Amino acid sequence: MRAPCEEIVQQFLPAFRSLVAKELIERHKFSQVEAAKRLGTSQAAISQYLGSKRGFRESPKLRSTSKVKMVASQVAKDLAEDKVTKFDVMMSFCRLCISLRESKDTCRITS
Repeated sequence: MRAPCEEIVQQFLPAFRSLVAKELIERHKFSQVEAAKRLGTSQAAISQYLGSKRGFRESPKLRSTSKVKMVASQVAKDLAEDKVTKFDVMMSFCRLCISLRESKDTCRITS
């Protein structure tokens, strides 16, 4: 038996990070190295997010979910403006996950 959070983290978290990374680089003009520092990951992971080699295969329906895109955009903006900590980003993701599970959108996103 797997907890809902375990499934979400494996399937949804890489896709969410990918959206945030793309926002940081495309909208906020961060380098891959700076985006990696802000997200607490490696430059290689950022490169894979940008090349859609990591993140989008796990959750192909993510792009069509406006709530997810809105939170990813806000997280990227807050990271770019240095308004949040990595803990704040994690909590934003947790709140999004809970919201999606409560609204039954998780099945639509992860399937």
